[in-house]
Amino acid sequence: MAKRLILNCDDFGQSAPANAAIMHLLEERRVSSATIMTPAVGFEEAAAWCRRHPEASIGLHLTFTSEYDAVRFKSLTGRPSLHDADGYMYHTVAEFEGGAAKADVVAEMRAQFDAAARAGVRLTHADNHMGSLYGIATGRSFLPQVFWQCARRGLPFRLFRHIEPTEALTAGAPGIEAVLAKAVALSDTLGVPVPDYLLSHPYAIEPGETYESFKAMLIAKLYTLPEGVVETYIHPAAEDATLGAQIPNWNKRVWEYRLMLDPDFAAAMKDAGVELTDYRFVNERLRRPRLSSAVRLGKLLLSGN
Repeated sequence: MAKRLILNCDDFGQSAPANAAIMHLLEERRVSSATIMTPAVGFEEAAAWCRRHPEASIGLHLTFTSEYDAVRFKSLTGRPSLHDADGYMYHTVAEFEGGAAKADVVAEMRAQFDAAARAGVRLTHADNHMGSLYGIATGRSFLPQVFWQCARRGLPFRLFRHIEPTEALTAGAPGIEAVLAKAVALSDTLGVPVPDYLLSHPYAIEPGETYESFKAMLIAKLYTLPEGVVETYIHPAAEDATLGAQIPNWNKRVWEYRLMLDPDFAAAMKDAGVELTDYRFVNERLRRPRLSSAVRLGKLLLSGN
């Protein structure tokens, strides 16, 4: 099998500097796609670009948290259970999982899909800001609800079919294999395709980390990608003195933008035999038979694992 990589830019619409970087990378075809935040302050600008570029692969970045005081968001529905005491979406995933009512989460999902459609954004997939729908903080998952919303619209969703042994995302998570197997079986049963693997890297700047060491780390990952379709995500942004002073690790976003334009990264992609792909490929080629998936899901549920 070929090694295919989806390079997705999260947080499209978060701010003007994020929009500038993401639009540039999409126009230069240095990345595969971006996912747009409908409640965010820069959404209208991002949506206008999407209307001018219908060829771009744009997903919905389902947003239920607003982590930075400098750029805070409110829900589109105004449901009280989705907001903290200040009237904004919760800062943390744990707060969201603990405070959000399921009916309000579903209503907000629908509202965010509808907002993208009204703005003329042609969605190719969906994912989730900060992983708030996965149950990673308290175990309260909203994956069945998001799968249903994606199934109704014929969209893939960011999950991963297999666990890469070295992936930090799943390190120290006992029982993750059984949980993942049920989630993937449910997505397959509902006709929601997912990539084979998801790879991440530390969002924060590590002690002693520099742009050069960060570049070397991501380039090294290109040479060890598993076969199949792998997604990794970045949060690129242009340099901005104001947000750089207000948002932690803003320089990491600037590094990610710079890296996508770095000729060394492009050369490594070619040398490692990695083909850039997008969620259109996932939608067309990675769907699984629904009946056999339903049987597999039933066996998993009956087994109690």
